Amino acid sequence: MEFKSPTYHIRAVPIEKVEPNDYNPNAVAPPEMKLLYESIKNDGYTMPIVCYYDKERDRYIIVDGFHRYRIMLEHTDIYEREGGMLPVSVIDKSIDQRMASTIRHNRARGSHDVDLMSNIVKELHELGRSDAWISRHLGMDRDEILRLKQITGLAALFKDVKFGKAWKPAEEPES
Repeated sequence: MEFKSPTYHIRAVPIEKVEPNDYNPNAVAPPEMKLLYESIKNDGYTMPIVCYYDKERDRYIIVDGFHRYRIMLEHTDIYEREGGMLPVSVIDKSIDQRMASTIRHNRARGSHDVDLMSNIVKELHELGRSDAWISRHLGMDRDEILRLKQITGLAALFKDVKFGKAWKPAEEPES
């Protein structure tokens, strides 16, 4: 079967059926949120919210577009104009692939909260993803992954890391 991008199958979904994921490290400052509101107010929703559809719960879990979703939640003028419906494109991927998609979308646009990013690296590690996988799918180099692992402080994240013996502490002369 030929691949067709999800954006060719946009769905109008009631906002009540959409919910945020619990791992997004992206943060938007108040001035940018105001700008996003103005953008949606003046231009409408020009980009769909990317979601995973949870069939069992009949809910759409946000992969990308949390702040666009928030605009509708927080601004009744937008909610009313859109009839409470969000434009959604759906991807059908496992949780690790959805996390990677979220990071790719975010990194292509801006910055991240370091603590939340380190938690994602931790969760991906716990899901059995290697540093090479994380590097390839999240666009991080080895040093960045190592720094994020250090933030979480979990020894398990370092069990496969080879540490060199590049230096030895100098002995202090006795006085």
